[in-house]
Amino acid sequence: MSTFDQVLPTVREVLNEHIHQLAKLGSVIINRDLNGRIRLVLSNTLPDNAETKSAIATLVQALSSRLGLHCFPPENMVLFEPSFEAVLQNAPRYILEDLPDVTVVDRLATETDWSNISPASTLGPRIVFFSIKGGVGRSTALAVAAWSLAQAGKRVMVLDLDLESPGLSSSLLPGEIRPAYGITDWLVEDLLDNTASIFEDMVAISNLSHDGEILVVPAHGNNPGEYVAKLGRVWMPKVKEDGSYERWSCRLNRLLDQLQERWQPNVIMIDCRAGIDEVASACITDLGAKSILLFALDSEQTWEGYRILFQHWRRTGVVLDIRERLQFVGAMIPEIEGLNYRDELCEHAWNLFTEEIYDEIPAGENTGDRFSYDKHDEYAPHYPWAIKWHRGFAAVRSIHSRVQHIDLNEVNTIFGPLVHGLQTISETEEPS
Repeated sequence: MSTFDQVLPTVREVLNEHIHQLAKLGSVIINRDLNGRIRLVLSNTLPDNAETKSAIATLVQALSSRLGLHCFPPENMVLFEPSFEAVLQNAPRYILEDLPDVTVVDRLATETDWSNISPASTLGPRIVFFSIKGGVGRSTALAVAAWSLAQAGKRVMVLDLDLESPGLSSSLLPGEIRPAYGITDWLVEDLLDNTASIFEDMVAISNLSHDGEILVVPAHGNNPGEYVAKLGRVWMPKVKEDGSYERWSCRLNRLLDQLQERWQPNVIMIDCRAGIDEVASACITDLGAKSILLFALDSEQTWEGYRILFQHWRRTGVVLDIRERLQFVGAMIPEIEGLNYRDELCEHAWNLFTEEIYDEIPAGENTGDRFSYDKHDEYAPHYPWAIKWHRGFAAVRSIHSRVQHIDLNEVNTIFGPLVHGLQTISETEEPS
């Protein structure tokens, strides 16, 4: 009996086995519902003749016999629709491999859509700090990097989008200067078109700023209020007067546009929730990120998690849209045997990229959309920007007091590759 993982490979096999019948139907949608069941969606403009009916019957019978419980009964397997646009609207979708006229529509219980990659924002670089697992020093690294870029005269905007576990803003802002509102407040008020009343009161300038500025947009304001109740509403789509709706991640992207237009930062740095979930999907795929920093420990959990994500991008045909934005970060490189640890981390990252991301061409022979990199190429996305483990930076809660008593040389010793990489990004693309 088939299981969920075998459904789409089986559909692809069946359609290829009956490619001549499939060609008679024009464009086809494979709709997979919330329960994982398959049905065909065809245009209602198909000619009503014996040849077309035979082709449909052949495909229905073959799919039914191969998929069993994972498809609708034969008499209910086909839907005829006047408009494919209505079927495709607001749904994750992608072309079935090797079958350009067949689109898979995946109905999900959430609005998570890892297979729809938005273009990079033209308002200035947005950099997402992401990790498969928590506890890798991601938020600490972001706070220190923001401080370092501000020391270099940059105006840095930091967003705490780890909404279910906020804390980054407390490392950059003491309580007395935290703004009245935060991202959750804006997302809730946006449902009622009430954001103008809070917009100017959701950004604060960190007192760690020196030559530049660190603009902090926290998850919540100085008084969280009914944070749990608000958090239960931030994911909601906004229903418009015409009955259409705007996904929560699109609303969040609209907030970022407004923040950049109002404050004109040189760079936006986004602290993203760990794991393959709703918030991470929005941060990585929907917010126009220029760079996505993938924090990694050399562990099976790390490589398995990133492999799942990379395989999904490859399977859904969007890997070309995102791979040039990726950059591994080697988190918490140990003090003892650090060089060996970093080499093994690089080896595993290169193996992962070679198997799932890079093209099968000689390393360095990049032409057009095809690219590959040598294992030891320091400019390759798989080559980890190394962050050394340091007791003084082991917890984000200590950063505010810690940063006030360190110098740039110490930061460069511990976070050097990360800071230098971010400086390059922020200098090569200024806001338009």
